[in-house]
Amino acid sequence: MLAPAPWVYHLPAINATLNGTSAVFLLTGYFMIRNGKVLAHKTCMLIAFVCSSVFLCGYLYYHFTIGLVRFGGDGWIRPVYFTILTTHTILAVVIVPLVIIALYRALTNQFVRHRAIARWTFPLWLYVSVTGVIVYWLLYVAYPPLIPGTTTTIMRGLTHFVRAVGLA
Repeated sequence: MLAPAPWVYHLPAINATLNGTSAVFLLTGYFMIRNGKVLAHKTCMLIAFVCSSVFLCGYLYYHFTIGLVRFGGDGWIRPVYFTILTTHTILAVVIVPLVIIALYRALTNQFVRHRAIARWTFPLWLYVSVTGVIVYWLLYVAYPPLIPGTTTTIMRGLTHFVRAVGLA
């Protein structure tokens, strides 16, 4: 099996940036519509949609290429991480059709129906975008992952070995 190209390892950071950017545009779009700035709202929401769509492509490519990435944290942080990850994952699946329906209704001038679904879609989409950044930070920054063949995996393995034999 060939090793992935080096740039693939940068995808998690790029994806977190896309999630964060999506959250910023979602919030900005929300405030724009609250202030009656319809075109600015539409622009922000379309940018948020593009960011989320590019994120999804990058996320799928990364995990098809790299495979499973194991969380490196121990102790109390594990249940915290997995609770955030679980709610994020479930809502990420739920949000896809809601976003598409909301976008379709807006683009086809069905504004009453758009508002009805957007009322639910916005907070869920925002939650998914923000928790995506949190999951990234926990998985790749605060508690580096165990990716086979990487320096991080080797160092974490040595650390676990040293602890296990009582040298640390």
